[in-house]
Amino acid sequence: MQNNTNRKGFIKRGLVVRVYRGFGHKNRMQVFGHVLFSRKERKRKKKRLLGNMKALLDLFFVKPVSKAEVVLEWEGKQVSTLTEEDGFFRLEWESEESVPAGEHKVQVRYKNGKQVLSGEGSVIVPHVTQLGIISDIDDTLLISHSSTIIKRLLTLFRHHAGSRRAFEGVADFYRKLQYTDTDKENPNPFFYVSSSEWNLYPYLQVFFDVHKFPRGVFLLNQLKRWYNLLASGQTKHSGKFVRIIRIMEAFPKQSFLLIGDNTQQDPEIYAAVAAYFPQRVKAVFIRMVLPGKKRVTEAQLKVVKDLNIPYCIFRDTPEAEVFAQQHGLLPGIV
Repeated sequence: MQNNTNRKGFIKRGLVVRVYRGFGHKNRMQVFGHVLFSRKERKRKKKRLLGNMKALLDLFFVKPVSKAEVVLEWEGKQVSTLTEEDGFFRLEWESEESVPAGEHKVQVRYKNGKQVLSGEGSVIVPHVTQLGIISDIDDTLLISHSSTIIKRLLTLFRHHAGSRRAFEGVADFYRKLQYTDTDKENPNPFFYVSSSEWNLYPYLQVFFDVHKFPRGVFLLNQLKRWYNLLASGQTKHSGKFVRIIRIMEAFPKQSFLLIGDNTQQDPEIYAAVAAYFPQRVKAVFIRMVLPGKKRVTEAQLKVVKDLNIPYCIFRDTPEAEVFAQQHGLLPGIV
C-alpha cells in the first residue's frame, strides 16, 4: 500500500478500505464501509492528554474517495457498487443458499490503478428469535454528555476508549437481554444505532470490548472531516429513524426493544417508530439523563402510551431491570 503526504509532509495518509459489521436474514445480506485516505491509528494511553487528543484527531483526518467501485465475492459471484460522496458504500445481495446463523467473514476489494486494496468485515446472521434490541450509545450506555458539545469534546479528548465509563450495570443488563424469550445457544441480536460518526467506529469497538457489551451491528452517522469535529454527535431526526426502520424491515418476524435517552431526540424518534410499527415495538426504555426534560419526554412518548406499548423512563439501570422483570422482558437464566 502506498502512502500520500501533503506538501508540508504533515499528514501522512494511506488509502484504506474499511468494512464494518453488516447483517443478513435468510438469503438477504448487506454490508457497508468506506474507501478513504486515513492516518494510521494510534494507541491511546491512559492519562496522556496530548496523546489522546492526537489519536482522536487522527480519526477525523480522513479524505473520502467518491465514485470508487468496490467489489465483494459471495458464492463465486461478484457484487459491486460505487462509493458515495463521503466514501460510504453499501453492498446488498441475495444468497442462493440460506445462510446459517452466525458471523460470516467477507472481503471487499477496491482497485486503484494497478493497486488492489481489500478490507475484511463480517455479516451477522442472527439466530431465529422473537426479539431484537435496538440501542442508542451516547448517554444511553456510554457516559458522553451529548447535550453539551464542549463537555462531549472534553470527554473525548481526555479519555481513550478503554478508560471511558459506562453507566453502572448497563452491560450486565444488556447481556441478560440477549436471552429474553430464547436460550444461550440462540442469543437475541443487538443493533447499536447512534448519532456518533463512523469516524469513531474503532474507538467504540474498544469501549464495547472492554465493558463486554453484546456484539452487534453498528449503524452510525455520516463520516465527518476534521473541520467538522465541533459538530460531532449531531445528526438529523430523519437519519436515525430511517436506519431503525431498515433494521425492522430486514427482520419482519421480530419484535424489538428500543433503548435510548432524553439528551437528544430518542423519545421523539422511538415514538415515530412505534407509530410506524405499532405491533412490533415490545417496549421502550429512556434513560433520564436530563431530569429537567422529564415532562417533555413524557409528552414525546404519548404516542407510545396511547398504543399501549410499555415504556420506562429511568435514571439508573436497576430501575430499568425492575421494569423489565415486571413486564416479562428478562430471562429466567443469566
